[in-house]
Amino acid sequence: MSRVTKNDGRFRPRLLAFANILLMLFLAQPVFAAFDSWGDMASEMGAVIDDAFGIYAAGNIEGAKKRVDDAYYGYYEKYGFEKTVMAYISGSRAAQVEYQFSAAKKLMTAGAPQGEVRAALDDLARFLAEDAARLDGKGESALGVFLGSLVIITREGFEAILIVGAIVAYLLKGGNKKSVPPVYWGSLAALVLSVVMAFVLNAIAGTATGQGQEILEGVTMLVAVGVLFYVSNWMVSKAESAAWAGYIESKVSASVTRGSVFSLAFAAFLAVFREGAETILFYQALLAQTQSHVGMIWLGLGVGAALLVVIYILIRALSIRLPLKPFFLGTSILLFVMSVTFVGNGIKELQEGNLIGVTPVAGVGSVDILGIYPTLETLIPQGILLAVTIVTFVWQLRRGKKLEPTGQRT
Repeated sequence: MSRVTKNDGRFRPRLLAFANILLMLFLAQPVFAAFDSWGDMASEMGAVIDDAFGIYAAGNIEGAKKRVDDAYYGYYEKYGFEKTVMAYISGSRAAQVEYQFSAAKKLMTAGAPQGEVRAALDDLARFLAEDAARLDGKGESALGVFLGSLVIITREGFEAILIVGAIVAYLLKGGNKKSVPPVYWGSLAALVLSVVMAFVLNAIAGTATGQGQEILEGVTMLVAVGVLFYVSNWMVSKAESAAWAGYIESKVSASVTRGSVFSLAFAAFLAVFREGAETILFYQALLAQTQSHVGMIWLGLGVGAALLVVIYILIRALSIRLPLKPFFLGTSILLFVMSVTFVGNGIKELQEGNLIGVTPVAGVGSVDILGIYPTLETLIPQGILLAVTIVTFVWQLRRGKKLEPTGQRT
């Protein structure tokens, strides 16, 4: 019942082949020119930061904040500094620097004494100089370029593969093979739109581009939260009632309506789109700052893509081996967790886009892979969603037991 049909088997390779062609065609386009070294870039950013303080000291708060944004959007993001730090140092370090940008602007907004603003800007410039020194100190080696490329594709594709793989495995496990192609088409549509979006972001220069990108990513992730929560809740409700009844395959199959299929396909679309354009921009940054060993970038991309395929296959294999109820409940829990992660990441993107403020929380570190960041604006919504998730999950389990037909209890 859980085998792949011939149509599904032919469709997936075509989707992957087309995806690779689109990605390669776009990555082959000319990329922006990088600085001679990260130290040079950090020095120029330091000059912009000093300029921001001078503007603030003159009493122009909004002008000073805009100048800080120039350093962030015009350098840190535009020339791949942030992405390279994430690839070669850590995501938590990149988050620390990003929040330091926000902390400096928050002090300016509050009209803080010049000494406090100066100290915050000095810390920011120091972080940038330290990271630049670490990146330049690594030098450019074939292994370093390969690992950087490998980290990018696996890091950015992991969440999407988990979500798409879990949804497809769920449908096949429940005997809904006919509902699988829309999920693949949703993924393909997201990939195409990601390429288009990357073209648009590259074509539009200036601060608005970086800020608009952050806002777009944030909104996409928050929409994904709602979709993932709905899908995971739908899955656990169907799995529990059908499992206890003993007719799970037929009942889940019957319960996949047109609206449910759209929701599943839309969840796959958002998962891929959320990563797509950003992954392309990551690779453009890597290509721009790699002087030699460019072939190792493609090798890292290929090996990373193969690893993602292995992860997908493992998810499918696991779905075959596990009993129905544990697998369905496990899939639901996975999507619940992903929704909580997306809340943190989505709000962080909106913070970087200057739509939401930043209130630091002492003693909390960043856990980038789980979307945990040391701010009230991210932690409170995650706590609320986690509580709602637990209540919903328990309610669905109890509801499933109440709906259990007499004599069907296991």
